[in-house]
Amino acid sequence: MVRPKKHLGQHFLKDKNIAARIVDSLILSQTGDQVIEIGPGTGVLTEFLIQKPVDLKLVEIDRESIPYLKEHFPALKEKIIEADFLNLDLTQLFKGSIQVIGNFPYNISSQIFFKVLDHRNQVNQVVCMLQKEVADRIAEKPGSKTYGILSVLLQAYYDIDYLFKVPPGVFFPPPKVMSAVIRLTRNNRLRLACDEVLFKVVVKQAFQTRRKTLRNALKVLNLPASFLGHPLLDKRAEQLDVEQFVFLTQQLENSREGR
Repeated sequence: MVRPKKHLGQHFLKDKNIAARIVDSLILSQTGDQVIEIGPGTGVLTEFLIQKPVDLKLVEIDRESIPYLKEHFPALKEKIIEADFLNLDLTQLFKGSIQVIGNFPYNISSQIFFKVLDHRNQVNQVVCMLQKEVADRIAEKPGSKTYGILSVLLQAYYDIDYLFKVPPGVFFPPPKVMSAVIRLTRNNRLRLACDEVLFKVVVKQAFQTRRKTLRNALKVLNLPASFLGHPLLDKRAEQLDVEQFVFLTQQLENSREGR
């Protein structure tokens, strides 16, 4: 018996119908997609994943789960990676595109998404269950108080599908919050029409003081004087979509190149 560990943010899903539904949300080709399951725990998703025509690898940090998984899924013995997903070099481990699936630990879900963003040209799809509040934030559109840094950065490179909500009672132990399942699918944007590193800086700075207008929030980035009267700067970060953040970044980029 694998015990859920609080320090790892573990809440084990008990409902196999929901597990099957999560796995079925992964859109697969017929050519043996490379799939990584993050934090399989007791294998509730793994049980359904092994029935799919995929090249499956499991990434698990919990040492108690490793022998359990090897015993219950002997065909995957050589496919279990005992590691912290956040520290893995995905480009070394996998050649070509990969799909990611998992019931993400609540305490590191945002960090997992930043990792995905770092490997956005390799990670084609993510299907995951996570805290509903985070799922809401990722899928939210401009104009909402929930819309934030993760919303903009992920929507720049991925199409987001909000699939379904999951109540606390189907977990052991039950979390104190609702969960939700979302799917991220890589869009056709190979790269942004601006400096992508600067884009990230602009988005983060804009939301750090989200109550301020962008004219004040971005003051530390030295906006070009010729741009200070632009009406876009009268808005707040939560009102801008991806393309408007790209435009903002372009203005900064152009002014720095002109120095």
